[in-house]
Amino acid sequence: MKIKWFGHSCFLITADNGVSVLTDPFDGTIGYKVPEVAADIVSTSHEHFDHNYTQAVQGDFLHVNKTGTFSHKGIEMVGVATFHDEQNGAQRGKNTIYKFIVDGIYICHCGDLGHMLTPEQVKEIGCVDTLLLPVGGFATIGPEQAVEVIGLLNPSLIIPMHFQTEVLKFPLAGIENFLEKMGGGQHVGKQEAEFDKESLGSVSRVMVFEYA
Repeated sequence: MKIKWFGHSCFLITADNGVSVLTDPFDGTIGYKVPEVAADIVSTSHEHFDHNYTQAVQGDFLHVNKTGTFSHKGIEMVGVATFHDEQNGAQRGKNTIYKFIVDGIYICHCGDLGHMLTPEQVKEIGCVDTLLLPVGGFATIGPEQAVEVIGLLNPSLIIPMHFQTEVLKFPLAGIENFLEKMGGGQHVGKQEAEFDKESLGSVSRVMVFEYA
């Protein structure tokens, strides 16, 4: 399995057989280059312009934008209802967490999670091997809450997302505070990495991808 980060909360997850999932594509106003990529499945965690720009995606794809259990081209997935804020969506609306099973790896993409998970949500999410987690605060959970979410889901690998970079035009927190609270992490130095189920136990627990 390969994971490629296009910036913000947008990742391309590609199975060994070539089937791919694109998460939370964004439009051209946020600073990152709009990814010109094809995918078999596109998930959007909520209806904000920096997470739902499916117009940029090439090919004939399944758009997943709701809760429930789904399957497409051998990829199993579940959508879990959460909120974009701590007031049950009163400020920023709803958010959906998606978990995908790719090459036997359980990958959880938290979208713009804005609150601590309830025990019921943790149970619904279930086993997580790789966690794609917002850490930049302001409109989502920040570093401290991100660490708490990690404790609840106990993934082998955490890939932070939705944090400040030189390119992003949003006022988010940078990655440093989160890494400090986690006791460090590995800067991959590139925007793509490859994993299998066996290797997850030997990689750094936190891997920071580099926007290219």
